[in-house]
Amino acid sequence: MRITVFGATGNVGGRIVAEALARGHRVTAVLRDRAKPHALPSAVTLVTGDARAPEDVARIAAGQDVIITATRPVPGSEHELAVATKGLLAGVAGTGARLLAVGGAGSLLVPGADGTVLVDSPGFPDAIRPIALACGEQLDLYRAAGPDIDWTYLSPAAVLEPGVRTGLFRLGRDELLVDAEGNSAISMEDLAVALLDEAERPVHRRARFTAAY
Repeated sequence: MRITVFGATGNVGGRIVAEALARGHRVTAVLRDRAKPHALPSAVTLVTGDARAPEDVARIAAGQDVIITATRPVPGSEHELAVATKGLLAGVAGTGARLLAVGGAGSLLVPGADGTVLVDSPGFPDAIRPIALACGEQLDLYRAAGPDIDWTYLSPAAVLEPGVRTGLFRLGRDELLVDAEGNSAISMEDLAVALLDEAERPVHRRARFTAAY
């Protein structure tokens, strides 16, 4: 498949690129400034573009099978996530490319909490509340997208950290997945596996899903 990744130089995006290359896909990375240093593999095609600009997205998406976005704004600029999401949705419309987004866990339902979402649960860290709320708005924008956009939204587990690729995890829909001790975690490497599995064998079209150990 021909796969384009926005946010390819980030922690999650870089692992998505590596997983896609390992599976033999043709990978394009979108950079806002190609003059900046990066550590992307030489097998990756580089293009310049901005997710916030629909015309850039449409140009880049032409001829692609899947567009993946794993962008994250810097702290203090969380509002830019909605702007980028609107640009991606507008740009992808009509291109025929699927749009897969790595989102946040804050909007997942807490098991047994009568509809409470994670960001509203007791003890949720204040430091990450702004990005969690921004990701909730991001998901709302996808759910409101028109029928001509083939999207999928992946929410990670509550704890998402660098780790190892095991390929062993569970999938869910809108509820936070926890283990027997109540922990919810997945490595960035396995999140990339879950996302590429979905890209290759679509199951969650126009829907959100989650992955955790």
